[in-house]
Amino acid sequence: MSVSPPSDRLTPIDDAAGRTVYYDADRDTYHVWWTDDGPQSASTALVLAVGAVLETDPAELEALSRRVDPDALDALFSHWARHGLESGRVSFQFARCSVTGYASGEFRIELPDSD
Repeated sequence: MSVSPPSDRLTPIDDAAGRTVYYDADRDTYHVWWTDDGPQSASTALVLAVGAVLETDPAELEALSRRVDPDALDALFSHWARHGLESGRVSFQFARCSVTGYASGEFRIELPDSD
């Protein structure tokens, strides 16, 4: 699965262990794409991206397993990639962020609203 982010509206902000994390100023969201030919699992790519977005060492984040089963998340993304599926999504909260994962391999990360 190869993914080309819509770079015309996204600004690269970080390289989280080989995956570029992008910021969409129009929507105030962050994005990273996972592919099945990359070096990390989907869950690892997500944790690294959230760490980059929050400017926090990923080891300091809450355990992803408190919010979602990492093995199930990896299996879901692998299934989507293996079968070339383009529709499907999963949403959950992680490290104070709202996360939505899409069958395209994209993770959209939204920061919590300021108090």
